[in-house]
Amino acid sequence: MSGRRVLVLNGPNLGRLGSREPEKYGTTTFADLVAECEKTGAELGLQVEVRQTDDEAELVGWLHEAADGKLPVVLNPAAFTHYSYSLRDACAQRTAPLIEIHLTNPATREEFRHNSVVSGVATGTIAGFGVDSYRLALRAISALADS
Repeated sequence: MSGRRVLVLNGPNLGRLGSREPEKYGTTTFADLVAECEKTGAELGLQVEVRQTDDEAELVGWLHEAADGKLPVVLNPAAFTHYSYSLRDACAQRTAPLIEIHLTNPATREEFRHNSVVSGVATGTIAGFGVDSYRLALRAISALADS
């Protein structure tokens, strides 16, 4: 594979896409999401590596890896969005663009979802476009790399 390496990191419950609340998150499975991200990345000349964990410490470790390697990140922090200060602090150490994404629009959901501790240290945020949120974020990473 050639092209700039990009990590697409996903937090808790995203491995259950397709079966988890399909009325909110759609029927695309996590495997489908991985394939879509890899396809979009290839079209953009990016080497995309998609990961998912339900473990906050593992996600923080991946963000440290990205910072140390100066790797751009597309991050769906999922439930960690609203309270994980350790995740926020790891994001703040970024050395390349970091795009926070969400499948749904948190501002239209339960009130506890309205606050993101990550947004303030992200390059940008994309939310509410389902799987297209990932495609849009990868396009943003590509555009930032070209500027």
